[in-house]
Formats: sequence, structure tokens, C-alpha cells
Amino acid sequence: MDSSSVPAPVRTAVSIGLLFGLLLLPGCGAEQDRTVLRLGHGMAPSHPVSQGMRYMAEQVDSLSGGQMRVEIYPSEQLGTERQCLELLQVGSLDLAKVSSAVLEGFSHDYRVFGLPYVFRDDEHRFDVLEGEIGREILMSGTDVWLRGLTYYDAGSRSFYTAETPVRTPSDLEGLKIRVQQSPVAIGMVQALGAQATPISFGELYTALQQGVVDGAENNPPSLHSTRHYELVDYYSLDQHTAPPDVLLVSTHTWERLSEQEREWLQTAADRSLQHQKTLWAEAEQEAMKVVKEAGVEIVRPDKAPFVEAVQPLYEQYKEEQPRVYELFQRIRSLNADDS
Repeated sequence: MDSSSVPAPVRTAVSIGLLFGLLLLPGCGAEQDRTVLRLGHGMAPSHPVSQGMRYMAEQVDSLSGGQMRVEIYPSEQLGTERQCLELLQVGSLDLAKVSSAVLEGFSHDYRVFGLPYVFRDDEHRFDVLEGEIGREILMSGTDVWLRGLTYYDAGSRSFYTAETPVRTPSDLEGLKIRVQQSPVAIGMVQALGAQATPISFGELYTALQQGVVDGAENNPPSLHSTRHYELVDYYSLDQHTAPPDVLLVSTHTWERLSEQEREWLQTAADRSLQHQKTLWAEAEQEAMKVVKEAGVEIVRPDKAPFVEAVQPLYEQYKEEQPRVYELFQRIRSLNADDS
């Protein structure tokens, strides 16, 4: 178990405040003979992942005939993604949606999703996420009280920059690129020659505006919804990583649910992924349209030099984190004969 994943009891004063605040809210249990579950996440209500979670809540209500309900708290109302995970661990929150990158510090298996070019294409990606390997990784956090229910499509991440178009890895040399608080993301950006700069996503607009960073990397809907496209000139579609979002339930909550309630929740989660994939595709198409109309130049670089540049990162994981490298090899070999 990673010691950083163990609440003590919750590591920050903010989280402690959230904990007491949550205790005052209706919790998991009977509310007029209904089971009510609270779900916290950081997305704006209009985001396609948010819409996917609302669909999941509707399915829970429908499947249970109103006997079970999910209350959703978006936009970090209950804290950051990490704080929501810590609240799941102590049983003060029932459900949370986070990026797989944030989960890397809680269960190392999720680190495989941060490795560059682990997926060949979208079909391969969903074969992994919806198959045996994906389920295995969802269950990898149960020893730290985090049970995965499903993934949500978060697309592929690419570089967007203020002044320098990224056509080859050498164009990244010396640039300060914002990354998530993820060891894998930091290593990947450094392997490509840039200065990895971890900054909170909520602070990134100001950081770009003030020149604290030269660029960032993310998917099209996030570039659009955050209005970061107002501050950059180039979007280089190298599509280096595709870390999914993850919907999780606290094992404390899961153990309190009946078998029937567990079935309702899992079925609703599975259905919501299929619905959310459609929403994501529509949002991605709209985002690219808006970004291009705003004057951002879309660069479509040859991916081969980028793949070559990150090869040492794979060897590093082979030596230092054999479990993650094993998952990487299994993913890469899945349906390889069909490609």
C-alpha cells in the first residue's frame, strides 16, 4: 500500500473541514425508505463527463424504481479530486469521479494509463477499458478503500502552446509545459525535452495568461471549456496519452449496500459509459470547430519521432515498476494480431 494514500485521518485542514461538512449532509442510508448516495467531482455541469454521471444517476433511479438515488455535487463543491478520494477512504463520501492520473498515488496500476502511446487507437482503448484488464485495474484500489465502477472517455491529450508550434519533440525543448500531478505525466514530458510544471488545473488559465508556463496538454473539450484556446496559438495533435476518467465507490459504502443495490449501481455505471462515449464524441467535434474558428492553428505532427523519444521511459518502468510494465505489455499485445 502506498503510504501517501492512507488518510491520517485526512491530511489537510481543507479536507477536515469538508469531512465535517459532509457529516451534516444526508448520507448513504434510508431517506424515506430510499438509499441516497453522494457523488463528488470537479467537472462543470456542462462537461460531457458530468452529463455521463447525470445519466448514471437517472439509471439508478429508474432501475431501482425510486428506491435508490444519487445526489451529484459538481465543480469541486466537495473538494478537489484528491480530497474526494480521501473522503471515500474514510467513508464520508460514497462516490467520486477522478482522472486516472490522480489515482496513480493510490494504486500504482493506474499508472499504466499515463504511459505514452499505450493504446493503438480508440477501438483498442475501449477493448482494454471494457475488458478483463480494465476491470482488473478498477479493482486494484480496493485495498485502499477505492472500488472502481466504470471508466469515462476523456479522449486523447495533446500539446497546446502560446508561441511555439510543436511539430517534433525538439520543439518542446526548454518550454515550460503544465502537467497533472502525476509522476508518469512528469516523466513523459521530461522525456520529450520540456520542463514539466505541475500546476492545479484551476490555476492554469492565469498561468498561461501571465506566461508562467508556455503551454499545456489536454483533450479538445477541456481546451474549449476552459477557454484556454483564447491564450494559445497552436494545438499539436500528437495524442501522446489517453488517461480515462474513473467513477469510484467507497468500499465502506459498497459493503453497506445490498446485493440488489450493488447490481443497480453497477448496471447504471456500465450503461453510463456507453452513453457518455457518444456525448464525448459530439463534444470533441464541437470543441475542435470552436478552437479552429478562434484562430488556433491545428498541427498534425508525425507521431513516430514522439514515440521514439519516449522509449527510455518504457525501459525505466521495466526496471523500476515491473507490475506497471507487465500491464503495459498486456495492453500492447491485446488484439495486436488484428491491427
